[in-house]
Amino acid sequence: MLTKLHSAVLLLAVAASGSTARAQDVPAPHPIDVDDLFDVREAHDPQLSPDSRFVAYTVTSTSLKDDKSETRIFMAPAAGAEAIALTAEGVSSDHPRWSPDGRFLAFLSKRKEGKTQVYLLNRLGGEAEKLTETVQDVRDFRWSPDSHRLVLVLRDPSPEELKEAASKGREEGDERAAAATKPTARRPWVIDRLQFKEDVEGYLDRRRTHLYVCDVAGRTIRQVTSGDYDDSAPAWSPDGKRLAFASNRSQPDPDATFRSDIWVVDVGNADKGTHPKPVTSGPGDDREPAWSPDGQWIAYTTQLDPDLLWYGTRHVAVSPAAGGPARVLTRALDRMASSPRFVADGSAIDFIADDDGALILAQVRVADGHVTRPVDGRLSIYEYTVGPDGTVAASISTADRPLEIFTSRGGRLTQVSHANDAWLSRVRLARGEYVSFPSRDGTTVHGYVYKPPEYVAGRRYPAILRPHGGPVWAYYSEFQDLAQLLAANGYVVLLPNPRGSTGYGQDFCKAVYADWGNKDFEDDMAIVDYAIAQGLADPDKLGVGGWSYGGISTDFIITQTTRFKGAISGAGSADSRSLWGHDQYQREYTIELGLPWEHPEIWDRIDYLRKVENVTTPTMFMGGNVDWNVPILGSEQMYQSLKALGRETLLVVYPDEYHEFKTPSHIRDRYRRYLAWWAHYVKGDGTPARPAEEPAPQPTAAKQTRPRPRS
Repeated sequence: MLTKLHSAVLLLAVAASGSTARAQDVPAPHPIDVDDLFDVREAHDPQLSPDSRFVAYTVTSTSLKDDKSETRIFMAPAAGAEAIALTAEGVSSDHPRWSPDGRFLAFLSKRKEGKTQVYLLNRLGGEAEKLTETVQDVRDFRWSPDSHRLVLVLRDPSPEELKEAASKGREEGDERAAAATKPTARRPWVIDRLQFKEDVEGYLDRRRTHLYVCDVAGRTIRQVTSGDYDDSAPAWSPDGKRLAFASNRSQPDPDATFRSDIWVVDVGNADKGTHPKPVTSGPGDDREPAWSPDGQWIAYTTQLDPDLLWYGTRHVAVSPAAGGPARVLTRALDRMASSPRFVADGSAIDFIADDDGALILAQVRVADGHVTRPVDGRLSIYEYTVGPDGTVAASISTADRPLEIFTSRGGRLTQVSHANDAWLSRVRLARGEYVSFPSRDGTTVHGYVYKPPEYVAGRRYPAILRPHGGPVWAYYSEFQDLAQLLAANGYVVLLPNPRGSTGYGQDFCKAVYADWGNKDFEDDMAIVDYAIAQGLADPDKLGVGGWSYGGISTDFIITQTTRFKGAISGAGSADSRSLWGHDQYQREYTIELGLPWEHPEIWDRIDYLRKVENVTTPTMFMGGNVDWNVPILGSEQMYQSLKALGRETLLVVYPDEYHEFKTPSHIRDRYRRYLAWWAHYVKGDGTPARPAEEPAPQPTAAKQTRPRPRS
């Protein structure tokens, strides 16, 4: 009943908001093309004002002309009305946070090509004022309950940052300053850590991330944690005297485990937090601390079995703030949980639950673990805040609407942002249908099927299978830009949630543990068989392609079957042994597969490069040249092997791109190549396999490099 009610409310709210935006002479909506996708805006990070009257949020837009994305901060009444822009165009600003007294809105911005700093906007008006002037970027911050301080998350500065800061204050004509700013030869990386590489960050040294307290009035900053550890997710105690945070301080080497505990440090300490007190001490991964209103308890997410890595369900738990036995509240739910927060009276904890192909807002009662669903339905919630009166502000997407901000009072959803109303009036979208089907062994599997907007019942269409990343992740009820683009180009699009996917319980998730390309392969094939049996897909016109683990899935699919006419493998690999010591996953490999020389039989089981002679499917391989998540090496090996075998293949390497691409022209080029490759090999319509080359745009600004929450 809750699911149907909230879904109906959401659809009514969306329909009402869309009707007000229509003009009399609007052209008929058209199926989307590649460039349409770059007009989509994403509304994120909703922040209720302390009186719950207003919502501040961000809107990210993309410019193909400037080849960059930009984020601005907006504010709208929580009851729903016209929004106003709080930050100007031309510079990105994000992470808005209200001071608890409601006087200020703080945010992060990098202006004049400087470091990312905290800025303050007075609610009464005026220009934003820079609050911090740190040597390095401010990565995160939180207001203290009295609104007088902020806790900052800063990484230890690099030698280059220190040198730049030292020369910054010198007079412009000073020869020493000029010499200090001259380009110098890059120093070698000297590495002594077990975990020595991460995507985006690159090679890792001993610089660590710690917590600092900034006094707003005095503009002074004081370090409160230290050591050879990374500290994150700070949360102020209600009395403002302590900070809870998450940190992996396991011995003898934190780089060898995924263990993270919740710690508490006295803000008034004078020893830089060298002796924080542990709140949790379990074997698994404890993160995202949140205080109870009375300061007696800390809620957090916990993963109980460290050997299951990401396959293990993340639960909501509580522990005494002074330390003591933990209580895990969501065992019976058996769904991935994130973003826990106590309600105003401390009797329950809100959290986001990953459930059955959707991301919903759930609530667990502290006393007995009873779970309810304040915001439910076929939708996806990515961030939320809750006001003292119970008002919820959330960023929500559905299959037919990109991310927008909604508020909920008493279960009724009201759309607050309208960033995409005009865009939606111009395009005709495909409908994503949530389906279930049996796999080879009888296991019920779920997924989404998108039909072309001009779908005609009884007609079979070329179909594209899109395995998802992960393997622990899922397709959700959210706006799927690539699925919409492919459907608009006449394809049935298949998005399965095979074993390994979240939202269906721990047993379903861990079914592919150390056994990639077995049960998930069967489940991927099952959705193809389902689409053929339903009369949707033409069995002679099938394509396959994915990114990250979806690219890895594509690689093992084309070595096991020849039913696909064309394939595209993005950021994939087929020989994990060759990535040992080259990518960022040394901990995962050691725990899940064992060391390659000690357990060669397990590594051999997931080595699909040895089956490459089976591949006859024309396959294009893609990736970024600085991706340390799934390095381009894997794509190069598959490409080289198919080329040596005389098969149809192509390798496309994008410069200066990490695992998640950020440059709009590269993303556009990738989509155009998708359409050309599959039109040529799957549809067989005479389209050249390679699109016409276009001149590269001239860069106008530094590229954003902050990674998305998910791959």
